Amino acid sequence: MPSGVYSFHDPTDGTPLGGERFSCAPGPAGWRYTATASDGRGSIDLTLDARGRPVRAEVVAGDWRVRGGATVVDGAAAVAWVRAAVDPSLVDTAVEGDAKTPAFTGRSPAFLVATARLLGLAPGQSVRVRLTAFTDPVLAPHPREEAWALTGIEEHPTPSGPLPVARYEVADLATGVRGVVHLAGDVILAAPGVELEELWSPPNFG
Repeated sequence: MPSGVYSFHDPTDGTPLGGERFSCAPGPAGWRYTATASDGRGSIDLTLDARGRPVRAEVVAGDWRVRGGATVVDGAAAVAWVRAAVDPSLVDTAVEGDAKTPAFTGRSPAFLVATARLLGLAPGQSVRVRLTAFTDPVLAPHPREEAWALTGIEEHPTPSGPLPVARYEVADLATGVRGVVHLAGDVILAAPGVELEELWSPPNFG
């Protein structure tokens, strides 16, 4: 079960933006990732099925919580969610929503792993995908269209043997901002705004 610590920063100026302590592992449904924010005011619990779809997602950031998962709307793959205040005495209205996107995304590296699993690209392949993003600090949902390309897989020597690392080029199609994601199994080694600070066990490659 890989576990460790990610730190977050603004990719433009390096301003620290917190981080999370995580664990992830294969499970009966497919794959599960859990994490708590470094400041104690956030968490994520994401479970995927064998095809990379979100069976269950719960994200907490500050005063807000979102719970959701995969569904079908008008015969198309979609996600549905409920966004509410952690303390309902502060805001007493829970808002439901759905969108014809196959998955969620957000700040946590869990969503990068999830998207890579969902797309299942082979080296040299590229695709566009529309996701529902939840933005910090209030977890407001909005559509986000990205382009993903798996440009190659390299093996890096380690004391326990070669480590295959996938290199993805990811672009936000609304802003044109591009970045590179390095993924080893179910662990993000590097990505825009993300740094792997510690890793206490090896990645899973299942």
